[in-house]
Amino acid sequence: MRFTKMHGCGNDYVYVNCFEESVSSPQQLAKAVSDRHFGIGSDGLVLILPSDTADCRMRMFNPDGSESEMCGNAIRCVAKYVYDKGIIHKPVVTVETLAGIKIIEVHTDENDIAQTLTVDMGAPVIEAGEVPVIAETSPVTDLMLSAWGREFRFTCVSMGNPHAVTFISENVSEFEVEKYGKVFECDEHFPRRANIEFAEIVSPERLKMRVWERGTGETLACGTGTCATVAAACLNGICPRKPVTVELLGGELVIEWKESDGHIYMTGPAEYTFEGDYYGKV
Repeated sequence: MRFTKMHGCGNDYVYVNCFEESVSSPQQLAKAVSDRHFGIGSDGLVLILPSDTADCRMRMFNPDGSESEMCGNAIRCVAKYVYDKGIIHKPVVTVETLAGIKIIEVHTDENDIAQTLTVDMGAPVIEAGEVPVIAETSPVTDLMLSAWGREFRFTCVSMGNPHAVTFISENVSEFEVEKYGKVFECDEHFPRRANIEFAEIVSPERLKMRVWERGTGETLACGTGTCATVAAACLNGICPRKPVTVELLGGELVIEWKESDGHIYMTGPAEYTFEGDYYGKV
């Protein structure tokens, strides 16, 4: 099986061009290729497929084999791949996902190579039942959860997948993300588990964030999580509805929740790492 390794702000996946390749068991393949000792090593597996409703379709699988609805960093890489490879060579690419069809604007360099991409992530979902989160009020901006003797206040948002965002007062770079993240991911308030974001407020237009991803663990970046974090900041009056730069372990993303259409727009890079042949079972 031919594959391409790509990353967006260090959030790295194995990409398979299913216009040419065939994968019979993506759940098992995701577990195998994601292993950083016995496989290729990645945050998961992404299949790039034909679509009846968009330019192409993306399926994304976590290292534990579970399928996720959407991944903001991965979808930028998918758009770059199909643009650069000439599969869909258009300035605006549409990608079908389990969270709906996403529209991506491609920004190229002087050699017509995609460098950064802007994704229309759609409107954030803040109704409790649709996130989903079990809570007495909606939207959920004050869900109090505790772990290891410490209490946190969460705002819950869906960007096609469930997120719970908490703003902490200390330096997020030194925060024990794994200790708390793996507890909150499986909290009983989240019927489909949740991605957990820990954010530090630098200024109204700059945040720092680390993420514990559902089914994966901590990653260097999470596109949907970054969008959810900015949405949560706006809901809590922390950030304005203007472009906000979010510092992640793997780089920076610029997020804007526009007043004009209510959609969130994410701009960031997508890069190739290497290509190769995988000889395991597919």
